[in-house]
Amino acid sequence: MATESADMIGIKEASYWASTHLGKKVSVSNINYLIQYGRIRKYGENGTTLISKEELTSYYLSYNGGREQAWRQQLGEDLNWVLSFDQYTEAETTKHVHRLHPYKGKFIPQLVEYFLDEHTDRFKTQSFFHKGDIVLDPFSGSGTTLVQANELGLNAIGIDISAFNVMISSCKVSQYDLVDVQREINRITMALRCFLTDSHTLEFEERLLEELYKFNSVHFPVPEYKYNLRHGSIDEKNYGKEMEQQFEPVFNALVDKYQIKLRQDADKTFLDKWFSQHIRDEISFVFNEIQKIQNKATKKIIAVILSRTMRSCRATTHADLATLNQPVTSTYYCAKHGKMCKPLFSILKWWNTYSKDTLNRLVQFDKLRTPTYQVCVTGDSRSIDLEAKVRFVQPKLADLMAQQKVKGIFSSPPYVGLIDYHEQHAYAYDLFSFERNDDLEIGPLFKGQGKEAQNSYAKGISDVLISCKKYLADDYDVFLVANDKNNLYPTIAQKAGMQIVNQYKRPVLNRTEKDKGAYSEVIFHLKEV
Repeated sequence: MATESADMIGIKEASYWASTHLGKKVSVSNINYLIQYGRIRKYGENGTTLISKEELTSYYLSYNGGREQAWRQQLGEDLNWVLSFDQYTEAETTKHVHRLHPYKGKFIPQLVEYFLDEHTDRFKTQSFFHKGDIVLDPFSGSGTTLVQANELGLNAIGIDISAFNVMISSCKVSQYDLVDVQREINRITMALRCFLTDSHTLEFEERLLEELYKFNSVHFPVPEYKYNLRHGSIDEKNYGKEMEQQFEPVFNALVDKYQIKLRQDADKTFLDKWFSQHIRDEISFVFNEIQKIQNKATKKIIAVILSRTMRSCRATTHADLATLNQPVTSTYYCAKHGKMCKPLFSILKWWNTYSKDTLNRLVQFDKLRTPTYQVCVTGDSRSIDLEAKVRFVQPKLADLMAQQKVKGIFSSPPYVGLIDYHEQHAYAYDLFSFERNDDLEIGPLFKGQGKEAQNSYAKGISDVLISCKKYLADDYDVFLVANDKNNLYPTIAQKAGMQIVNQYKRPVLNRTEKDKGAYSEVIFHLKEV
């Protein structure tokens, strides 16, 4: 325990010291997070918060330098820590439109930028793309490659089998009449508030939050509880279950008082199963209001706001947002936050939050936007007539394709048996009535990771590369990001008539999945044989 008063510093001073020590910005909020979640102890009296510089130093040493060495021991000395991009804060790795909508399995923009921009270093010894080139992403996902291409002055084409993924990607690179977007958001928000006038849900949530605050203050004091939990003096599982049972009568009494309907009558669809009746009613109301919007671009971006809102309002715990387990309709002990939490009973809070956030992100991206073309189309990259699809959406980009061809590919193909890419947005497919193409996914979760699945995956990826080659320039460069634990990519390259000319092995930090262990991926550089 720290005892020297000279070792004690305030929050602001800690922020400045940590920023200097690490060579990257560490905000006051970052320091408060470490205190709140028990990473470091809180000292001070009479409302003054002090922390120990010694403890802070030890934390950063174990988390940063210690992690690099430990990961090298587990993953190999060929790990390229430069490509960890650990100098960037979360705000930078989710900058502007990159966080318009959650998407499981996307790469950070700095990785894309590293290979698309014109800089060289001791690892990347030549520039592969230049301003005005066309880059292709045949597994576009949420559109990270398209957005970064725009920033760098490159033209870009994305393909994805998921109609909803294409919607997200297209919305990120589209231009908007922001005055119209704000006007429509204001109209819908006002209409939603009127819709809630006769509802008891807002009053119920307010009273429930008051009771939770009082209960948590007593049984889960901040930051003492998290600190004790982290240091093993509390049996979290048993204590959490005990507190759930203790609070249950309070919750039930409020449900009865305000006549809250926790479940819907049916559970046949995703919308039926994973949303409370009150949430479902509000979603339907906002959806109907969106249908009244005349401007197509405005209509799409506000639909994305609704989808983002829906995802946060599913009847699940905070720890299970990425991988749903069972619907949760009552208060519960939250391991993520270390206190009693609750599911949502109204979308209003998140609708307001995401509406403001989306507008801010669109404004930020507009300041960086270059006069280039980015198009994302729905289709199977193994068989799509790309020129025809692009010409239908953006004829000038199709003309450019004919003139100079596509310089190369930068993409992160799906992994074998890891994610069902349609199912992660099942709520949006239900609401927007998009056609699902689950059976056309390459390497989906439901096919597993066995030998048959691996062979099918290898054929699928190589077929994509073969199909794309007709649009590529003669001296093309293909970059594929993959965790190739089954060593499939040498076979994939061979099947596609390509050769792997370089590999960049990078650590993947700050993963959203529960498994925070050492993990790496390889950027394969392929060229024509």
